[in-house]
Amino acid sequence: MLRLPLVALLCFFTVFGGTAGAVQTDAPSMVVEMATGRVLEAERPFARWHPASLTKLMTAYVAFREIESGALTLKSPVRISLEAARKPPSHMAYPVGTIITLDNALKMLLVKSANDIAVAIADSVSGSVEAFAERMNAEARRLGLEDTHFVNPHGLHDPEQYSSARDLAVLASTIRRDYPQYDHYFSTEALKDGETVYDSYNLLLGRFAGADGMKTGYICDAGFNLVGSATREGTTLIAVVLGEMSSKARAEKAADLLEAGFASLGSEGFQPVLASMTPPEDRSLKVENVRNIVCSQEANDARWADRSLDHFATTALAPLTRPLVPDTIFKGGAEGASMSAIMLAGRYIGEVPVPEYRPVRLTDEVAEARRAAGLDLDAKRAIPVPEFRPADSGA
Repeated sequence: MLRLPLVALLCFFTVFGGTAGAVQTDAPSMVVEMATGRVLEAERPFARWHPASLTKLMTAYVAFREIESGALTLKSPVRISLEAARKPPSHMAYPVGTIITLDNALKMLLVKSANDIAVAIADSVSGSVEAFAERMNAEARRLGLEDTHFVNPHGLHDPEQYSSARDLAVLASTIRRDYPQYDHYFSTEALKDGETVYDSYNLLLGRFAGADGMKTGYICDAGFNLVGSATREGTTLIAVVLGEMSSKARAEKAADLLEAGFASLGSEGFQPVLASMTPPEDRSLKVENVRNIVCSQEANDARWADRSLDHFATTALAPLTRPLVPDTIFKGGAEGASMSAIMLAGRYIGEVPVPEYRPVRLTDEVAEARRAAGLDLDAKRAIPVPEFRPADSGA
């Protein structure tokens, strides 16, 4: 059954299950078939909502586009700048100046949901967070995401950063259709950094039949968000869940949506596609905020009381019966150059004059030796850029 109601205000109600109370929201959600864009279920798909770390789907998409254009490769360097290092958790907390490959950066971005890495990628692609946000918004317009606006690449709260269930479904479907070679970033169950293992925040992985992605997000203002995907018998469905009260609740709701979606695939009823969906003319454009509900004492107590992953409120999810499989990440290993990797003291080499290449005047003896070796007499050599040394830094 397809539900497409839109209400201007949130309706809150309390559901008690067992001994733990949990506040729930009448929040947006939907499930779509990735290949065709068919909408199998939708609840308030055009409501504007803070995406939290679902923002990083667009950050990754822009990076994929840069790789496709040839501007970057998976071995391109990504540098941790001072601005990146200052971002709060979730983060990798690498020291300023640390270099990693774009490949490893994408793993940290999408599995660990590292905010410092999001900024570092933005620097590598566009030179600054502000310029990267402009690029994100340009891509959003190109994809027809009319209820989406980005201010940063990580999803930490900004009142002007918002999206909708419909727009996130379009973005996720586009990523999966256009860049299947990068599916592994979204399905990675854990990361291993030295002796430290970081489990994915996506509780569908390893617990829902066919689960293979994609991204989670949480801030008080947004609640617990999830874009989850699963593939069975060659068909991939994508579920978008916004504004849930816990990581467990968002996984349970996504699992139910996906399970019902797979069950409905053979139905003959009319189902719209994402591209044909249009918002009601009288809809509210206000970005909804659930901070007072999600981060209330009642909600915190409920999450604490129901934190066990040994049981779920849906039979579509099952407890883990095996360890999550980690992918190893590491620092270094980069090749080539990116904007952030060549940054010196907060400035880019392109902002200051770089000495030009000048012809080398050769002595007769050197010229003769070069001729004998078959070398070009008109060779030019670069005057090296002076090494940066911090002034009065105590380093």
